[in-house]
Amino acid sequence: MSTGKTHGPDMLKHAVPRKRRGFLVPLLFFALGVLSAFAYSHWYAGRGPGEMKMSSSGTSEQVSAPAKKEPKILYYVDPMNPSNKTDKPGKAPCGMDMVPVYEEEQKAGGDLPPGTVRISPEKQQMIGVKLGEAAEMEISKTIHAVGLAAYDETRVAHVHTKFPGWVDKVYVDFVGKLVKKGQPLLSIYSPDLVSTQQELLIAKKSRDILKGSEFGDIGAKSGSLYNATRERLKYWDISDSQINQVERLGTPLKSLTLYSALDGFVVTRNVFAGQQVSPEADLFVIADLSDIWIMAEVYEYEIPAVSLGQKASVTFPSFPGKTFTGKVAYISPEMDPKTRTLKIRVELANPDFEIKPEMYANVELKLDYGKKLSIPQDAVLDSGADQIVFIAREDGYFEPRKVTLGPSVDGRLIVLKGLNSGDRVVTSANFLIDSESQLKSAAGGMGGAHSEHAGHGGSQSPAEPQAGNVAPAPNHSGHTQ
Repeated sequence: MSTGKTHGPDMLKHAVPRKRRGFLVPLLFFALGVLSAFAYSHWYAGRGPGEMKMSSSGTSEQVSAPAKKEPKILYYVDPMNPSNKTDKPGKAPCGMDMVPVYEEEQKAGGDLPPGTVRISPEKQQMIGVKLGEAAEMEISKTIHAVGLAAYDETRVAHVHTKFPGWVDKVYVDFVGKLVKKGQPLLSIYSPDLVSTQQELLIAKKSRDILKGSEFGDIGAKSGSLYNATRERLKYWDISDSQINQVERLGTPLKSLTLYSALDGFVVTRNVFAGQQVSPEADLFVIADLSDIWIMAEVYEYEIPAVSLGQKASVTFPSFPGKTFTGKVAYISPEMDPKTRTLKIRVELANPDFEIKPEMYANVELKLDYGKKLSIPQDAVLDSGADQIVFIAREDGYFEPRKVTLGPSVDGRLIVLKGLNSGDRVVTSANFLIDSESQLKSAAGGMGGAHSEHAGHGGSQSPAEPQAGNVAPAPNHSGHTQ
């Protein structure tokens, strides 16, 4: 007798339409499989790491592997202020997590100089560590400067008269003319000059008449007057030959000629025939170009490499492929406050007058240091007071070393003290290594100063960690890379 209720499969048939039964059954089996796999994996993971082995009964059982020993944490430090230590993890005052310091890290570098840090190869690659080498090599430095050709001021003559007058005739009538020493330049008429010639002739005649006089004082005075008149003409740049010519002729010359005092080119002419001139007028300027000056400027940091008498190589764009050799003859005693440069003068021989004033020149000064130990310039961290390099040692250790340096030459620095030939030094990412070194030094109670962690100061015993102990952070602002 039917009660009107269905059970088991009959219920499924009535509860689920026929079209959906074929889809629901596989779905139930899939769900059971996922649950079984999850339960097995959860059970297997709970067994812990180990390996399976067969028991005497033929069943497999898992054998637990020895647990890996966790490194011991000594204390925690503030990443921004390593001297701030605590024995518990947490947040630093800067908001970052406290960094653990492990016992094995402290022991590993115990025999190394203070500040030595160990960086894994992976981390070295990540921060871009590059190495260079301290090597002995021939070091020479060349200073390049731009110069300008100029007259040799010691070989320039300014022609003046020492008496007023009028120009009678001009023999050198254009600028740029080459004149020789003793060549006539101009003739000049001067009333003062004519009257002085007349006085000379009278004094000479009086001397000759009274030379044999029985009155010796009168003869001596006449001779003194003659000599004084003759000297006055010499002071006016009248030559002995011209004075002798006046005496020989017995009559004053209307005009006298002025001659060149040196070989050179006329660079200025301010005189014309018939012109009235006075002693202050600059009639001619004559320059001897057989020697030339090159005025150049060197930068402030190049001054130690320049010295008097130093050889200089000079080239000119006007003479490609040709090199002139001179020497440094002058170094200015003061700097130019605007350009921060120092003027120097190079003297060159110019026998063929090839070099003209105002020509541009390129000056090279070479300084040979000989064979010196040097390192790449990028390897140095300069705090102003100290210069530090990091030496790469075995097993990824980097040791800070204080060095004494000499001049910089073409990207390398001469090492006077602190390194040996063959030492490998860090040339890239050394600022990051320095930060790591200061972190370790400060965490070990040695402070953050380079003069201590570089192995040149006394090391201190690590202080006991104290929660909330805040000290000023080490100053990295002084380092330049």
